[in-house]
Amino acid sequence: MKTDLDIARAATMRPITEIAAKLGIDEHELYQYGNYMAKLPLRLIDDKVVRKKKLVLVTAITPTPAGEGKTTTSIGLAEGLNRLGVKTTVVIREPSLGPVFGIKGGAAGGGHAQVVPMEDINLHFTGDLAAVEKAHNLLSALIDNHLQSKNNKLNLDPRRIVWKRVIDMNERALRHIVLGLGGPKQGVPRETGFDITAASEVMAALCLAKDLEDLKEKFGNILVGFTYDDQPVYAKEFKAQGAMAALMKYAIMPNLVQTLEGNPAIVHGGPFANIAQGTNTLIATKMGLSLSDYVVTEAGFASELGAEKFLNIKCQYGGLTPNASVVVATIRALKYHGGAKLTALKEPNPEAVGKGLENLEKHIENVRHFNLKPVVAINKFYTDTDEEIAIVQKRCEELGVRVAVYEGWEKGGEGATELAQLVHDAAESCTTCFEPLYDFRWDIEKKLHTIATKLYGADHVEYTVKAKTQIAQFEKIGLDKLPVCVAKTQKSLSDDQYELGRPKDFTVKIREFEVAAGAGFLIPIAGTIMRMPGLPSQPSAEKIDIDNEGNISGLF
Repeated sequence: MKTDLDIARAATMRPITEIAAKLGIDEHELYQYGNYMAKLPLRLIDDKVVRKKKLVLVTAITPTPAGEGKTTTSIGLAEGLNRLGVKTTVVIREPSLGPVFGIKGGAAGGGHAQVVPMEDINLHFTGDLAAVEKAHNLLSALIDNHLQSKNNKLNLDPRRIVWKRVIDMNERALRHIVLGLGGPKQGVPRETGFDITAASEVMAALCLAKDLEDLKEKFGNILVGFTYDDQPVYAKEFKAQGAMAALMKYAIMPNLVQTLEGNPAIVHGGPFANIAQGTNTLIATKMGLSLSDYVVTEAGFASELGAEKFLNIKCQYGGLTPNASVVVATIRALKYHGGAKLTALKEPNPEAVGKGLENLEKHIENVRHFNLKPVVAINKFYTDTDEEIAIVQKRCEELGVRVAVYEGWEKGGEGATELAQLVHDAAESCTTCFEPLYDFRWDIEKKLHTIATKLYGADHVEYTVKAKTQIAQFEKIGLDKLPVCVAKTQKSLSDDQYELGRPKDFTVKIREFEVAAGAGFLIPIAGTIMRMPGLPSQPSAEKIDIDNEGNISGLF
């Protein structure tokens, strides 16, 4: 069987100027990175036409550790829609090197539903994540330089600095560090740590910014820490925002590439969904809507994480009105939620599929909470039996939900035409049906209660003393009207990763908050979620190699 890399390498790519021409873009508008990648200037966005186009969100049921194929489905769906004669652009996130070298080994789709050039997209791409990293760490350097300077004019308490450093790699050894050791000339000793670049607030701000000026303002509003007398200190007090934004001059521009079938794809931004908002940039989404009739996009993990944040945060900030949503399900994940062991997911088990359907049912319900009509895509694997697929189809019909077997991995756009037709029908029947779940003006606890009870299925939310104290502080400094972006496990609807299926009668425990005042949201921490992943016992990096001709192997 051919690997994803084999399939991608066998494809005949078209010059990026041809892909741009499909969107009506003159080649002189492009900032080209070789023959097959280009950046698009923000002036191509037309807010007047954005709301007139159709926006389709791809989400999923609660995933197995290997994921359920949202990106592959998004790309294949865009291929299928284009085969139906619908001018469609797929708009997705950029891969982070951490997962590429960790578990995933690549994140540009799979099989015959990929975006290319696959190697470049997975490894550095156009340097966007490097720019995010540099802008973030510039602020870190300015903070420690201020502490080193005489008098500490801002009265910043080194013990209450909340801004860490970042690196685009899974590196558990950097989670907690002490810096400034070695004497007075080496800095002020203090505890801090590293987050992964995709979890940076700079990344989150990039993905919600309207333009470079707005991004600069967001950078200035980043909360750095607190003074000795409990006053907030922001990045603008270090005069950091201008230089940080200068580093993002090109990173703010969306990246144009192509699918295996030569259709346009925009790949831009990459925040994690179990920490940040988990979706591509607002700029990229609006760019796609300005240049095509349909945009297909995805949001990380399942409906209660990426989709919730896309619909409640990104859409409300950006004035977006999605028209349809796809819920990706796999037979293997349904077995997993039905009690089958990870090692046995390839074995036929209709009983486990039936038991696991309650997880799919909850995610269908979640999409309906936003007044959208979900379409279920059964992402088919070669191990799936007709009997197992029929169980899912029957239940969807009983629930009044349209369902299609998606075979894009094996067949590309040809395997996605049934899904494309159902999605097209759903989108055409919805113009202004979308409704967010909450209003930003609600108090913090009401927003969290709404998300936890309606989307997770919890009974109520419990707060530690620390979290309660932080809420009072947010109200005091005027941050309580920001939306909430919950950090929790992606492995369960609840905040306990071991609770599979559809957990009921549970309490969501908020242990503390982090603040992304620049990006524009508060981050309640549920459970033990970390902002710096570690590598698995056998990381994908061990399989990745390059020969003397520059040919890369091991990406999959």
